[in-house]
Amino acid sequence: MAASSIIILILILICLPLFAADAGRRSRETAGVGSVVSKELFGAIFIHKDDAACPASNLYTYESFVEAARCFPRFAATGVASRRRREAAAFLAQISHETTGGWATAPDGPYAWGLCFKEEVSPQSDYCDAANEEWPCFPGKSYKGRGPIQLSWNYNYGQAGKALGFDGLRNPEVVANNSVIAFKTALWFWMTDQKPKPSCHDVMVGRYSPKRTDLDSNRTAGFGLVTNIINGGLECGHPNDPRVNSRIGFFRRYANLLDVDVGSNLDCENQKPF
Repeated sequence: MAASSIIILILILICLPLFAADAGRRSRETAGVGSVVSKELFGAIFIHKDDAACPASNLYTYESFVEAARCFPRFAATGVASRRRREAAAFLAQISHETTGGWATAPDGPYAWGLCFKEEVSPQSDYCDAANEEWPCFPGKSYKGRGPIQLSWNYNYGQAGKALGFDGLRNPEVVANNSVIAFKTALWFWMTDQKPKPSCHDVMVGRYSPKRTDLDSNRTAGFGLVTNIINGGLECGHPNDPRVNSRIGFFRRYANLLDVDVGSNLDCENQKPF
């Protein structure tokens, strides 16, 4: 065999594992949620998330989003393609409102500034429910809003930590400092029902079965019910709430980018909170 042929063979043997690793990475990214939200689309949605003005700059990466979503294989993977895209749009809209840095006249509009913040800036308290003995607060710890969904309260940190494998009560700060854990907490909240609330996932994929109390409270399925699950105590039950309108604004933009309709029941102004 000629020397040149030997060199080529050696290079092929060296590079094959690298090609395989790269192919594996790309296949993981395009499977599951990656088949619904590509890296390019993620960038088009979150135009300004890595701007210097955003405190969460460079925290929320596409790769972390995809890795976190692998722990929740039903997310954006349930039902027909349009339902999958609508759920992805709804989730991204809700976390965008929770972390927005936009304003009415912001560059590219107010709905292009999601994932700008990683934690609550001026919390009103430490969000410690001292009466909750199952998930006790630790001295000196704040359970303020952190991460894409702005996870709040000791009982949510405790449950999320137990489900995801981190100490949410002793180390709540990790939700604002670890990108994968941050996305996992948002997806955990989205996918997990907390009685009497259904999960946001079940609502968006058509698996919500309202009870008599839900029907009496006008809690009908749709994006508005998801808002009720997340923050209904403050935002639902009264008309034209600006926070609800912000969530809807993000949802409309993302649904357009994902080429899917938004469905009905977008607001929760006529719903009673849970």
